[in-house]
Amino acid sequence: MRENDPVTSATGTPETPASPKLSTALEQGGSPVVPPRLIATDLDGTLLRDDKSVSPRTVAALAAAEEAGIEVFFVTGRPARWMDVVSDHVHGHGLAICGNGAAVVDLHGGPGTHRFVKVRELARENALDAVRLLRDAAPGTVYAVEQTYGFHQEPAYPKLHMEIPDNLAPAEELLASDGPGAAEPVIKILAYHPDLDPDAFLTLARLAVGDRANVTRSSPSALLEISGPGVSKASTLALCCAERGISHEEVVAFGDMPNDVEMLTWAGQSYAMGNAHPDVLAAASGRTVANNEDGVAVVIEQLLTARA
Repeated sequence: MRENDPVTSATGTPETPASPKLSTALEQGGSPVVPPRLIATDLDGTLLRDDKSVSPRTVAALAAAEEAGIEVFFVTGRPARWMDVVSDHVHGHGLAICGNGAAVVDLHGGPGTHRFVKVRELARENALDAVRLLRDAAPGTVYAVEQTYGFHQEPAYPKLHMEIPDNLAPAEELLASDGPGAAEPVIKILAYHPDLDPDAFLTLARLAVGDRANVTRSSPSALLEISGPGVSKASTLALCCAERGISHEEVVAFGDMPNDVEMLTWAGQSYAMGNAHPDVLAAASGRTVANNEDGVAVVIEQLLTARA
């Protein structure tokens, strides 16, 4: 979950191709081997510009894809309550994958009235294990707890998310079986370290936590997102596609940060943004221009032209 500020570049010096020509299967002028039936796109640093807006060109491309019969799924680390930035663009199905795959949400009702269609929660026992293991491995780590509707944090957790937490308490109390919001599923926990390099923190945490939870990151700072075992953008997208009879070969995916890697690897066609993290550039089968240059729209326009 990216901090809710205006900067979304993944790297200190975002790299954008010098030419608008894309590194894709389409650059030879041919059609994709399997026509796409679903577009899965990340939001921050991908579909959204750095000011959190959806450009008119991107709005038009999304509408054209839906008109052509291609479903568009927003697949994000954001919680459902932060989806107002795209709630006007969900079209007929109205669904989005939030919390890095922890929830499928119907956004038709608008902010505050969304309905959770599917929740893949992080068991409190697993969350407590992850907190304990990571405290030992990286002293100084502080935590927040993301639930379907609630948000709680430790007192030392920094003000990253432009919102007031429901409760302030140690993570062990927040995650206790009788703690705040005990009847509400835990979507993920957030772990922040004030000093560690973000990628080094991610590697350390994955080694420390092991199979007790899935650890990833989408922020330029040392902020990790910890979900249930096996919960990722890719695994939840695969479930949604299976329900629709859509194969991974029929999916086109876009992303820019480590939490997108599994999805980009799973999809039949995948595109790293020009501002993407090096791991994303390595994972994707293609590459487009940066988010501020409407890289998602550029590819969608080419895909639709190839279908014509």
